[in-house]
Amino acid sequence: SKQIPDLQLALIPLAYPLSRHCYHWDLLLTGNEPLSILPLTVESEEAVGKTHYKLCDRLKLERKQRRMCRRDPGVAETLMEAISMSALECQYQFRFERWNCTLDGRFRSNLLKRGFKETAFLYAISSAGLTHAMAKACSAGRMERCTCDEAPDLENRKAWQWGGCGDNLKYSNKFVKEFLSKKSNKDLRARMDLHNTNVGMKVIKAGVETTCKCHGVSGSCTVQTCWRQLSPFHEIGKQLKQRYETSLKVGSITNEAAGEGDINPARMQPSLAPSDQIPRTTDLIHTDDSPSFCRISKYSLGTSGRKCYKDKNCESICCGRGYNTQSRVVTKPCQCQVRWCCYVECKQCTQREEVYTCKD
Repeated sequence: SKQIPDLQLALIPLAYPLSRHCYHWDLLLTGNEPLSILPLTVESEEAVGKTHYKLCDRLKLERKQRRMCRRDPGVAETLMEAISMSALECQYQFRFERWNCTLDGRFRSNLLKRGFKETAFLYAISSAGLTHAMAKACSAGRMERCTCDEAPDLENRKAWQWGGCGDNLKYSNKFVKEFLSKKSNKDLRARMDLHNTNVGMKVIKAGVETTCKCHGVSGSCTVQTCWRQLSPFHEIGKQLKQRYETSLKVGSITNEAAGEGDINPARMQPSLAPSDQIPRTTDLIHTDDSPSFCRISKYSLGTSGRKCYKDKNCESICCGRGYNTQSRVVTKPCQCQVRWCCYVECKQCTQREEVYTCKD
């Protein structure tokens, strides 16, 4: 077996050297914290039969969530896939921003205590990631309790026969709602988190497309099989980032300090009817103004030493402090051509490039 050391890292880079002793970090989605970090121990082959039970027990799940995790061997793996996918997408969407989705333990914990629009994005991208991963796991046959999309207007048996298995969003939505539901959503913050969680699921649903495949004599389209397919997760992340940019600030009508009362959208009507406790919108909502993220604080590492792009974001990311310029020589493949039949031939070109990093 391979033991994971106790490291305080947010995410492993997408590309890292593999060796006999690999470090593997997974991110966990629960009803309380959308993205949190858990070091895992890789099980030996003898324990594979009970791996998902042990994994479910080791994850920071509530009792109901642990029970849901245990009842299907595919859930634990899907959970880890969903959270890893959500975290990487978050970092991708914010790669040019002051806050670059830093998920280190203490920063994440402090961030989630506040109602920033960054927190709203984390809840939305997390629920979207789990919804997406679960629907895909069903159609891929990795789950025991679900299979292809069971929509009545699609002929799933033929779809399976011709290679088209619909992503099962119906089962996925039901699972995620139950998995992330809380006993009480009475206070302002809990209802806001629930709203942002639902936004993530709604964006997934809005992105469902119907894919069709023709089959018949000589490839004619006399018979057509159709199935439902989710949008690529990068597209989901892009849409949620747009909603982050237009997030609505809300407040409490009665006692905001105590976290009680109705949610009042600050940029909408000043007074609301009792039935309008939550803005009826697919926008993300937040209660607190975000920090600048320029200097190191309890919310982030700041931007000192961050790489930036001169004509794109140096002025914004460096917060007016300026940036250092370093010149270096790099060698990259260039003038690539496809050779018959099956390989690409490239030359190696040396060029000088400028690297810009924010000053302290």
